[in-house]
Amino acid sequence: MQSPLFAFNDQQTQERWSLQNQQMLRVALEGHEDVLARKGTMVAYQGLVEFDAEFQSNSASRARARTGEGLDLMRCHGQGTVYLANLAQRIHVMEVDHDGLTVDSSYVLAMDSSLHHEVIAVDSLYGISGSGKYQLNITGNGKVALMTSGMPLLMQVTPDKYVNCDADAIVAWSTSLRVQMQAQTHSSGVWRRRGSTGEGWELSFMGTGFALVQPSELLPPQNAQVGSGLAAQYGMGQQGARGQNQGNAWS
Repeated sequence: MQSPLFAFNDQQTQERWSLQNQQMLRVALEGHEDVLARKGTMVAYQGLVEFDAEFQSNSASRARARTGEGLDLMRCHGQGTVYLANLAQRIHVMEVDHDGLTVDSSYVLAMDSSLHHEVIAVDSLYGISGSGKYQLNITGNGKVALMTSGMPLLMQVTPDKYVNCDADAIVAWSTSLRVQMQAQTHSSGVWRRRGSTGEGWELSFMGTGFALVQPSELLPPQNAQVGSGLAAQYGMGQQGARGQNQGNAWS
């Protein structure tokens, strides 16, 4: 049998975390360190790999109920190779060190089980849609896989060069940065998109670190459902994954 499809064979590598392609993550499990992945993102695996729902502590459950921020995770363990993907989004592997990483939970695909994550509050005077005033703080030493809609922009922040990002486009940033949420508008228009420009809330970053921005102001439709039966299961309909992804925005 011959086909151009055979050009997309499994990518052989000695790295534990690697990209099979821009939209699929390959993680090698060796039995001594588990990987936590977003529920339902396994697309294939080889070897003796098991998947278990990750326990969520009472404090984490309360924080999620209060803030809407949190992760539904599964634990991948055993010996073999697991492939992860979500809505054909672009995947990027980052190393988390002592500085820590602050991220919107909607953009997290997987992380080392040795990493710690908790909900934190972002400086804000108002409750805002999009990236809002609560985020996920990831600390420790290990790798985390982030997802973006399209190819992102990594902006360096220095003491003499701060960066402003749209609150709906920001994906992640260095936890060590000082963050303020603001809108360049007068108080009477604070709940409107800025004037007639279509721009609204933004995050201002100061200090030393980086800010990761994606070329989209839309969140991926995680767990999109509408109606009942097969249509709901496969995210079809006006409010489903296909309905919300007009113009193939998440590829």
